[in-house]
Amino acid sequence: MEKKKVIPALWGLSITSAILLSVPWLIPHTGVVALVALVPLLCADFIASGAGIRHFWRWHYFTFVAWNALTTFWVCNATIGGGIFAVLANALQMSLIFGLFRLSKKHLSGVLPYILLAAAWIAWERWYLVSAEISWPWLVLGNAFATTVKDIQWYSVTGTLGGSLWVWSSNLVIFGLLVSIAGGWWKTWNAKARTAAAIGLPLLVVGPIICSTIMYYAYLEQSEGKVEVVIGQPNLDPYKKFTSMTQDRQTALLLDLYKSELEKAPADLLVAPETFCSDVILGSEQTSPTWQAFNGFLKDYPESGILFGAATNELFTTRSAPDLLCYPWGNGWRKPHNSAVMLGQNGRTEIFHKSKLVVGTELTPYPKVFVPLDNWLSRTFGDGRPMMARDSGQDHITLLHLDDSTAFGCAVCYESVYGEYCTDYVRRGATFLAVITNDSWWGNTPGYRQHLSYSSLRAIELRRDIARCGNSGISCFIDQRGNIVEQGPWWEEAVLRGSVNLNTRQSFFTRHGDIAGRVSTLVFLLMLALLLVRMLARKK
Repeated sequence: MEKKKVIPALWGLSITSAILLSVPWLIPHTGVVALVALVPLLCADFIASGAGIRHFWRWHYFTFVAWNALTTFWVCNATIGGGIFAVLANALQMSLIFGLFRLSKKHLSGVLPYILLAAAWIAWERWYLVSAEISWPWLVLGNAFATTVKDIQWYSVTGTLGGSLWVWSSNLVIFGLLVSIAGGWWKTWNAKARTAAAIGLPLLVVGPIICSTIMYYAYLEQSEGKVEVVIGQPNLDPYKKFTSMTQDRQTALLLDLYKSELEKAPADLLVAPETFCSDVILGSEQTSPTWQAFNGFLKDYPESGILFGAATNELFTTRSAPDLLCYPWGNGWRKPHNSAVMLGQNGRTEIFHKSKLVVGTELTPYPKVFVPLDNWLSRTFGDGRPMMARDSGQDHITLLHLDDSTAFGCAVCYESVYGEYCTDYVRRGATFLAVITNDSWWGNTPGYRQHLSYSSLRAIELRRDIARCGNSGISCFIDQRGNIVEQGPWWEEAVLRGSVNLNTRQSFFTRHGDIAGRVSTLVFLLMLALLLVRMLARKK
């Protein structure tokens, strides 16, 4: 085929893949589309190689940029520069993996380059989820099924990267069959090969869904007791939070929501959203007006405790900064945290600092490099104040407690995206999970709905009930099968009540972690070593 005729086909296939990849993140209950979404791009690569088209990176990079832009454009509502960077940088990493695959086709034969492609992609996703300093795992392929929970109950065994493996396996097998049929090679197959293909493909695509459906209906919600939870959704516009209403008024609004529900029946736990207040000083929590108001409220409802988000500060009076992440404060320094504060009976206070931080808006990555650069830029081009946020999280997970016998984990906003990270809550004894968040920065876009759906993945993986509180929605209760059993509205004041089951049993994924990701990483490293050996051998 002439190159001029091939190029429009390549663009058409690339656009098709970008659209198909985006569908599961934009339209609920369409996760199965991901099982074929990469086939057009793989076909485009096959056609380009056959036609001798050079610089194919233009097409696969376009596909990944379009996919990222269509699904995560809403980041620009909070930070335009950050949103553009997230789209281009994340797509670049995807494109580099695809470029490695194309390089491997020059040195490896048969199916080996395709095995390398799948293994490298999943290894990269695992690196994002576990080790990367700059981490944006929003478009992990296994997340495509977040709204189709009946199809992925086996995530309690494999975790989300098991879904990524399913996506790649399905796409590669379908692509392989299409190439065989188009090339006429299938005619040389014997009866056993044709039977295996006829049975194997439907089994690969439908088998996991059948297994999941059986698991879904066979699973019984585990309950070793219940906790009565009331969620307050105050619906405060984050862009006007510090100008349109005082903190005292915001606190009074939230307490009125709780009071209206507690007058009907008592509750064990009251939940407020992420960063509800910013007046808590670590070590002197009792001086916070918000803490005082909540503590006074609990005296009238002594059977309850309050979990709320706070932008907290750790203060230092030393001459020099304790570390690079501190800001100047008066004659000393302050170290900021995004915290979950649990205020129990008799003023008992527990605090957990968010550990998985959003790059740019909360985290300055590689601080030894970027903090001095940020300081220089702020002095040279700004007013002297740091331009990048320098939040500081905990180096390990700790639990919060309703009482001496009931422990739970609290994932603060972005942390709910990290599956293996959240297993540590359960391993340490969490009997249920809370998620507190503020998705209002993104406006009425797919962002908050995508974030909500990821909590369903955590419920399945961990087999834990989840109480999720969003400042403006969506607040909800999620059961151990990932079903949203009750939810509030978006961008309205609301109060929700639900009974959360306590469970001490650990799922396979909780006990053993991300086996799919670890095995894929090992396969990738072995394949990469083989590729390097072949490349070196060819040079000799």
